[in-house]
Amino acid sequence: MSEDEKDPARKVITDYAQAHFRYFRTADGTVYAQKNAHPVARPIRSQGTTGSHRQELMVGLFRDGIGVFNGTALKEALDLIEALALTEDVQPVHIRVAPGFDGATWLDLGRDDGQSVRIHPTGWDILTPDPQEVCWRRTQLTGELPLPAKDTDGKGIDLLLRLCNFATAETECLAIAWLIGCLGPSVPVPAPFLTGPQGAGKSTGGRMLVRIVEGMTGDLRRAPKDEENLIAAVAAGWVTALDNLSHMTPDLSDAMCRIVTGAEDVKRALFTDGDVFRVSYRRPLLLTGIDVGVIRPDLAERLLPLRLERPRVRRTEDELWTDYAEVLPVVLGSLLDLTVKVRAVDTVTPTDLRMADFAHLCAQLDAATGLGALNAYRASLDDLNDDVIEGDLLAQTVIEYAAGMEAGAEERMTSTQWLHCLSRLYAGEELRALPKGWPTTGKVLSDRLKRLQPTLAARGVIIDSGRTKEGRYIEITRLAPPSHEQERAF
Repeated sequence: MSEDEKDPARKVITDYAQAHFRYFRTADGTVYAQKNAHPVARPIRSQGTTGSHRQELMVGLFRDGIGVFNGTALKEALDLIEALALTEDVQPVHIRVAPGFDGATWLDLGRDDGQSVRIHPTGWDILTPDPQEVCWRRTQLTGELPLPAKDTDGKGIDLLLRLCNFATAETECLAIAWLIGCLGPSVPVPAPFLTGPQGAGKSTGGRMLVRIVEGMTGDLRRAPKDEENLIAAVAAGWVTALDNLSHMTPDLSDAMCRIVTGAEDVKRALFTDGDVFRVSYRRPLLLTGIDVGVIRPDLAERLLPLRLERPRVRRTEDELWTDYAEVLPVVLGSLLDLTVKVRAVDTVTPTDLRMADFAHLCAQLDAATGLGALNAYRASLDDLNDDVIEGDLLAQTVIEYAAGMEAGAEERMTSTQWLHCLSRLYAGEELRALPKGWPTTGKVLSDRLKRLQPTLAARGVIIDSGRTKEGRYIEITRLAPPSHEQERAF
């Protein structure tokens, strides 16, 4: 065959690629390649040093005896494939967990053969998902999980709790509820904050919880210096664990709130003037530390404090992690069994808590096991409210003012009037100086009170605002204590 009769290299590559891979796009326009009958998909534009689609295409062409092609031919072929894929149907890709057909959910075990766990209403099975149902996205943060053990009779949960140093049974059941929540792709879960004295094993406990979902390569990381790096780390994995926090800036606190409940960022695409790309994220988050100082009210509603105690008997790292690796298949199997059991329960969703999905999960766990997770969750939020109030002099002053009001009474003033009133109350007869950070204008006071609304409401003080013909106002109401019938309802 003459040179003129040979197919161009780009056509040879394109024909091979379309015969061996399925190409599709996601909602944001990113094109992915998926090997036929295999659930793992890779972005075709990825230039990663390991596992990129470009590399697997080059290896396939070489091993099947078609040839070795230069970079120009590969680029031209992939450009054409990308253009063709933009006309295909849209399908999402998922990291670690994904919704499936008929009410099922999937857990990616991170294995090369694509085997995953399908959690369905009557049980769970180890299967290779249909690529039309689930497309997994893998990154360097995607660790491999062992094949979970069947018929564990729940002993894996006991084995896990023996290895961790949780201080109370209430803490244990909240940790279990969080792990079950991590297996749900659509359930926002609060961020566990592992606290305790020095030597309580907070970092070790955090690793144990994370590795149940992320595999033995899952680890804790220090908090990034800026939100952009934090979002990059969050988007590349499922559970993000930040270790040894000692201070939390307002920007980091706000970023954590968005990670827990979900958000989207829009950024300019590289090497373009007007093109943008979207980054959507909602991930389980885990934190460890002794004390992070003052906790902002909006983050407090999204935290799950888990207190640990110092172990009586110390073990070497090698011995501890060897035992953990041995029991991990049983732990994962028991967690899957419990997840199926919990999801089968139908309960009423508590309507008074911010993280209503997690509160509903706690209620389901209680109905299935009788552990008392919902009451433990309420108590943990109450403790966090105390922490917020203890760290905020304005909140303390508002509560002190409300304590002098009649039960059920309400008072309405402008924000400037409230600022003078609360400032005089704080200064007292001693005329002590106002503390650093105290509101300096009515607008600042109004904004601070908006942030404190849920914290103060938990203490029976309702903050409301509005506008009349005379101008804007802030209204403080002291709630009447609940009746005996209301207390019994809870």
